[in-house]
Amino acid sequence: MTTTNWTSIGRLDEIPKQGARIVLAGKMKIAIFHTVEGEVYAIEDRCPHLGGPLSQGIVHGGQVTCPLHNLVIDLKSGAAVGPDDGCVHTIPVRVDDGVVSLDTTGVAGVRAVAATSQCAGDSKAA
Repeated sequence: MTTTNWTSIGRLDEIPKQGARIVLAGKMKIAIFHTVEGEVYAIEDRCPHLGGPLSQGIVHGGQVTCPLHNLVIDLKSGAAVGPDDGCVHTIPVRVDDGVVSLDTTGVAGVRAVAATSQCAGDSKAA
């Protein structure tokens, strides 16, 4: 049986729709995205193409476009869309009473920074 370790990282209303917030987990940056539809996703904040900051990309639907070279990443699966290849890690996320939490099982030292492998994983909010 796998035990989850949910860590609160802030309030949902602190993340603008179509925007992102960054949290640190050890040396990994995690981008928390809030879509216009109100969905919340968490993925590694590093484009698989050239390492660009996905948190600074354009959020559209359930996807984000890398600001460096327009690679599109599906926020739910972490996989590149279309003809592109690559993937980023996804982190399970949930929202309870307006508070966003990450499943930090196996992720060391998660802490909020600023309001602003395997590719599979269901990171959609419950």
